[in-house]
Formats: sequence, C-alpha cells, structure tokens
Amino acid sequence: MILLQESRTRHRRLGVAAAAAGLLAALLTAGPAVATPDPGDGPTAGKGVSKSTEAEVKAAIADGEIPGQDEIVHSGNIEHLVNIPKDALPGTNSDLAFQGRYAFAGNYDGFRIFDISNPKAPKTIAQVLCPGSQNDISVSGNLLFLSTDSSRSDSSCSSTTQPATEKSSWEGMKVFDISDKKNPKYVAAVETACGSHTHTLVPERRNVYIYVSSYSPNAAYPDCQPPHDGISVIKVPRNAPEKAAVVGFPVLFPGEGPDGGGNPGSPTNPGVSKTTGCHDITVLPDQDLAAGACMGDGILFSVKDPENPKVIDRVQDNVNFAFWHSATFNQKANKVVFTDELGGGGAATCNAQIGPNRGADGIYDIVGKGDKRKLVFRSYFKIPRYQADTENCVAHNGSLIPVKGKDLMVQAWYQGGVSVWDFTDSSKPREIGYFERGPLNTSTMQTGGAWSAYYYNGYIYSNDIVKGFDVLKLSDKRTDPARKVRLGELNVQTQPDYFD
Repeated sequence: MILLQESRTRHRRLGVAAAAAGLLAALLTAGPAVATPDPGDGPTAGKGVSKSTEAEVKAAIADGEIPGQDEIVHSGNIEHLVNIPKDALPGTNSDLAFQGRYAFAGNYDGFRIFDISNPKAPKTIAQVLCPGSQNDISVSGNLLFLSTDSSRSDSSCSSTTQPATEKSSWEGMKVFDISDKKNPKYVAAVETACGSHTHTLVPERRNVYIYVSSYSPNAAYPDCQPPHDGISVIKVPRNAPEKAAVVGFPVLFPGEGPDGGGNPGSPTNPGVSKTTGCHDITVLPDQDLAAGACMGDGILFSVKDPENPKVIDRVQDNVNFAFWHSATFNQKANKVVFTDELGGGGAATCNAQIGPNRGADGIYDIVGKGDKRKLVFRSYFKIPRYQADTENCVAHNGSLIPVKGKDLMVQAWYQGGVSVWDFTDSSKPREIGYFERGPLNTSTMQTGGAWSAYYYNGYIYSNDIVKGFDVLKLSDKRTDPARKVRLGELNVQTQPDYFD
C-alpha cells in the first residue's frame, strides 16, 4: 500500500492517443448516453483499446503518474480499514443503504447484509439471490426495497431474462420484510412502467411512498410506452406491505409530442440525452423538497403532497452535461450538487481530453423562497487526478459529510475511486482527500470501481463493482466533527436533517 501525505494532482496528459480523441467525439456528438453499465446477469466483458493507448497506460504506471494495476493509493487523511470481496453473489455491486449496525449492499444478483458494528471487521449475515439489475436498494423500518430494471420472465427471485417486447415480461419494485436480518422474506412486487432503474423513499408513519425513476421508452415495449415524461409513485402500507400498489404517475415534463416537454436531446442539443423520464431523485422530507436528475434536465420540486409532486424550477446544461444522473442537497437546502454521468459509467472520461467540466458535478445555489425558488449554476467539480484510458471514470453516487457550517461530500467515481471534497464556497470547490485503486486492466476497458461511497456514523462505506465492500476511515480536522452525528437509518436519496 502506498500512503500519500498530500492529495496529488496528476498533470500527465493521459489520453492523447487518437483513439481517445475518437472517444471524445463519440461521447460529445453521438446520440443519448445510457445511464449506467447494465451487463444483465452475466459478467461485464472488457473492451480492447488501441496499442498506443495500452502503451501509454503502461508508461504512466511506470512513471508513477497513476497507480499500478490494482494498487491502492490514498491521501494521508484516509485509512483503508478493510475490503470484503464478493461471495455468493458474483454480479455487479451497486448501491448501499444503512440501518443501525447494518449495511445493505445491492448487487445485480440480489443483495447482501453486513453487520458493521465493528467497521474494521464487517460480518456477512445474509445473502439473498434475486437477480434483476440494477437492484438499487433502500430500507425503512422492517422493509427493504429493491429496484428491477431488466426485463424478467416474472417477478420471482428465480426469474430469467426475457425480452421487453413480450407483454408477460416484468420489471418494477420488490419489497422484503427484514425484521429478521438473517432471514429476509420477499413479501410484495409492484410492476412499474419501464421498470425501476432507481427509487427514492418518502417515508411517513403509516406508509412509505416510493418515487420510481425509469426511462427510455420504446413503442415496441408493451409496458414502456412513450411518452414517459414522469415517475411512478408507489404507496406501501407499513402494516400490510403486500398491498403495495402504484397510486399515480405524475408528469414532470408536460408538453406536446411523443416525448413530452423534456430536453429534446440530439440533434437539437448534440451529445445531450433526451429526457424520457428521470434517473434519480433525492428528497429532503423535513423540507418537503426534492431534486430530480432527469437525463437532460435538472429539476427542483415540492413533495408536500407526496402523491402529487409539483415542479418548482427546471434547468439544463446543454454545453457540459450529457446525462443528469443524481442530486445531493447541502444541509441548509440552499444548494444542490447534480452529477453528469458522461459516457454512461462505462467510459474513460477523467482525462485531459474530456477536461474538468464534463463528466463532473454541477453545483447550483437555490435562491428565492417557496415556489419562486430558482436553481442558479455556480461551478463544476471534478477529481483532479487523471485516470488511464482503460479506466471507466465519471461522477457517481455520494453523500454529505455532516459538519455544521460546512458543505462537505464524499463521492464515488468508479475507477476514479472515492473523493472527499468541499463545496462550502459554491464557486470554488476543492478535493480534500481520496482513495483509489489502479486500473483493473491495462489492455482493455473493464468496468469497475466504486459505485457508491457514503458517510455513515463515522466511516465511509463504498461498494466496488468488482472488488467488493470497502470501509474507509477519514481523519481530518475539517471532517472530524461529523463523527458525533449518529443516525439510526440512512438512505442517501432520502436525505436526513443531520442536526435535528
């Protein structure tokens, strides 16, 4: 292990090969980008790169500009406590949720439950086989929720892949009873239009509302017809989860035409995804506020009536954002960080050719009050460490680090690793810590790296697509006050009031 005392910025012009230039052109001028890698039920296949790119990657490793293959490096304020490799579930690792002393880790083949009462030695207490990408995961009380965004033969955990063109195919939300963490029980399934790529909980005392994000309709798909310009809302009674059902489909992008009123994408806006639904939504229940990352649009909306959300403001960035992927509020609810998943999470975009403004975070201030609030762009943030052209790298899932008076965040960047950064000054964000591994491969583009990186009760937990479950300890005077904040439950897309 190499321990670096200071965060280093790599200025080597990684990616100067012609092949990389071709990739840049494809990323920025081609049709809409896909959202996240979706290998289905099988392993992710590597994609070969040019000989010149392969040689450049090996030269960068030899010169110490990037870590060696699978080598771990990190800043001096981060300690890598442990890695728990995959076990019974070989698929792609995805999102994380937390409750008490437990961490819940999604995987395209199901989910895994860890006892993290000792963060240095997490213990697996359950692994549930239930295939269906991407198995985005969340928990509330005794219920666990799982998204299925691949067309299946039925809603069971023994289903097989089946074309979306067949009416009998199923996609949507699954509900489990986790009152016994060692023995989760599958209790309900709710089919939703175009499946469930991600979902967000709006919890109430008697019911849990689920905002289901999905997209990319097709006239050939019986259960995913255009226009798909909104989100499915599911109501789950806590005392009778088997009665879970869709209670509405609020339209967030009203407009005429086959695709509604969202961003038209290419060719009107070259390189920008056409808005045909949302990718991810984050809610602030205490503020009755939500932010939606919706392919070609970013939105701010009210959730005072959870069954009928109301859009307050909508923004686009048709210069530097290709795919609005996710959103994070700061604690004061006067800022939103939106992420751009340029290249769909499967491309090398952390290099000099792509630059600092694409595949990055966009920081927006929220100005005004009530229904007159507006999203105002301030700056971009991107990790300053160039990655090899065999490393998929782009802004992905992260969470706040709760420190009063500061806006601090930890974030996953796929093979760019885990970044800790400060956006207290919206116009001057900066990285203050990092953890990463070297390339999975030096001759092929192989999808991997940190899918999610979240701060929970004093530690950073990351789910690596290939390598497994990582626990990091952050020791820094700027972030140390966050250790005093203890939560009983955390679904990052349902942001808590950390200091209530």
